[in-house]
Amino acid sequence: MQLESMQLVMQKHDSVVVLPTGGGKSLCYQVPAVCRNGMAIIVSPLIALMKDQVDALTACGVAAAFVNSSQSLDERRSVAQRVTSGELKMLFAAPERLVQETTIQFLRQISISFIAIDEAHCISHWGHDFRPEYRQLHILKAAFPDVSFHAFTATATERVRSDICHQMELTDPKVLVGSFDRPNLTYRVERRCDAITQIRSVLQRRPGESGIIYCISRSNVEETSNALNTLGYRTLPYHAGLDADVRKKHQESFINDEVDIIVATVAFGMGIDKSNVRFVIHAEMPRSVEAWQQESGRAGRDGLEADCWLFFSGRDVNTWEFLIDQSETEDNRVASRAALSKMELFCISHRCRHLHICAHFGETLDITNCGACDICLEETELVTDATVIAQKILSGVYRQNQGFGASYTCQVLRGSRNRKILGNGHHRLSTWGLLKDEPEHVVRSWIDQLIGGELLVKDGEHSVLKVTEAGWEVMRSNRQVTLSRPRPRRQSATVTERWDGVDRELFEHLRGIRMEIAADLGVPPYVIFGDVTLRELAKRRPTTAAGILHIYGIGAQKQEQFGAQFTYEISQWCKSHALDHDLSPDDHLPTASSTPKSAESELTSTSSRYFELFEQGHTIDEVCRQLDRAQSTVAGYLIRFVRLRNINDPSTWVPAEKVTIIEAAIAEHGHGHLKRLFEALNREISLDHIRIVIACQNNR
Repeated sequence: MQLESMQLVMQKHDSVVVLPTGGGKSLCYQVPAVCRNGMAIIVSPLIALMKDQVDALTACGVAAAFVNSSQSLDERRSVAQRVTSGELKMLFAAPERLVQETTIQFLRQISISFIAIDEAHCISHWGHDFRPEYRQLHILKAAFPDVSFHAFTATATERVRSDICHQMELTDPKVLVGSFDRPNLTYRVERRCDAITQIRSVLQRRPGESGIIYCISRSNVEETSNALNTLGYRTLPYHAGLDADVRKKHQESFINDEVDIIVATVAFGMGIDKSNVRFVIHAEMPRSVEAWQQESGRAGRDGLEADCWLFFSGRDVNTWEFLIDQSETEDNRVASRAALSKMELFCISHRCRHLHICAHFGETLDITNCGACDICLEETELVTDATVIAQKILSGVYRQNQGFGASYTCQVLRGSRNRKILGNGHHRLSTWGLLKDEPEHVVRSWIDQLIGGELLVKDGEHSVLKVTEAGWEVMRSNRQVTLSRPRPRRQSATVTERWDGVDRELFEHLRGIRMEIAADLGVPPYVIFGDVTLRELAKRRPTTAAGILHIYGIGAQKQEQFGAQFTYEISQWCKSHALDHDLSPDDHLPTASSTPKSAESELTSTSSRYFELFEQGHTIDEVCRQLDRAQSTVAGYLIRFVRLRNINDPSTWVPAEKVTIIEAAIAEHGHGHLKRLFEALNREISLDHIRIVIACQNNR
């Protein structure tokens, strides 16, 4: 919905825009700010967020600045001079500064194009991160009645959106709500049994990559960071108990890729625009679905694959309930406890995680299998004697007079002889030790599943378990139950999917060059180029000024600043490693509007080697072996060969049975969306085979 949002800004029509983290909200106000006369004012909650955005805009040649308490008096005067001179297109500032009378009087002297409010959920009492200072922003609306206002957020239910409109006194606002789905994120939820071991299992999947680990308390942050550092990982802690200078230093180390992992409380993150976070781990349960969606959404902002893990325990609920009672007003406690219950339900649910999150925000996804969560990836397996196990658990609850919670019930079923169980005489129950051979986290998971299936219910202040009427039907053998348990870990295909054809060694070399340039300029590495751009550079290997302009994320400004250095490095790399360079994009198929090239212009000396082998009827695998090239590279040349030779039969390179299946899928879904076809074929047929069949069909 970026286009619709930009049009509303251009038309001076008040708006509220909800797009997921990584969905491109910033562009919705940055582009109109450049296009419209005057200067846009951007309300931003954090100093770090302002700096990141201004650095990125400046790197693209856009005149932008921020004003905040981190600057000296001379620096603020310099910004004020740039404002009055009309040089700036965007000014970033915190709400507290903007609602001051002296600031308002100063801004009345200049031409304001519009006012944008970032992280606008902070306005609402019902938002997950309410900030009282945001509530005062209606003063700006009264002070500048002819200026349009535009609120942007990633997490806002319908109630929050309505509250934003009401509190800001927006004029006939248009509300745009995009999809809350982040298909590039893979969600996994596990009951916590050994936090460090579980965290390590994630880090082993993502060696040397950027990630965030969230904990609830400061002490858990410190303990987790220290434990991981002892094991050889590079982490730093971040929480409100650290000195401001230390927090700033740790944050900058993470942003600048000087350290791989930040371990933090939820105080960390809103100001982070780091695009290459490849994983987010919640070592403890967040306090709401909104918090989970925003915090996990800090992974994969560049659109590449990323992992989001949540390790939870019943103790997390108790911790949050205590914090809510200690820190919130009576008015907010009811809403906070309700949000906490919904988060707990998300943890124990066996529904697709993507569907669950979207449903929470009122969105319906038209999918049956997202292919990107623990449920849909079938990382659990059905238990063969599920009904018998359920009867044991339900009987255990009943024989305890339905007066104890899930953790205690689990201990009895596993045969614990702790003091409380012995004191209550529950070691003499017939249900004591019935599940002694099962791990604690598995038994707790089964109890969760019975709660989620409404066979058990938590009751009262102490959340004691009670058997429901449906549970009694199971105990009487009048109803069957399905239960699952975790499968042994296996690597997900999504981790390597987007590396197809990328020279990983060249990518790492270019990462080093990027870091050196960023250090010289004093900006985060992703401001130079994002990981998406580096991957494409390492895949297509351009060595000319014209060629690098065809790479995603590189425009004229960045080509002028960094193009020569990167094309030189790529050229030297290709020479020393005997690699082809200036490759065409494998996944850019010709369309009807494409300008055709002559066969002569396409037949370079490099491609002629491939074409000769294809003419002889060699398969992709045979060409890969003869030329020692990656399959994706060979497939890219094959598609060019198919197009230039006007070949319409793909069976030489794609098995006939797969051709039939692919063509049936194309007939149903069309060939304009390659990923949709890939998903429709259950990811069982390679993208290369799909592309080849499409290329042949285009020749018929």
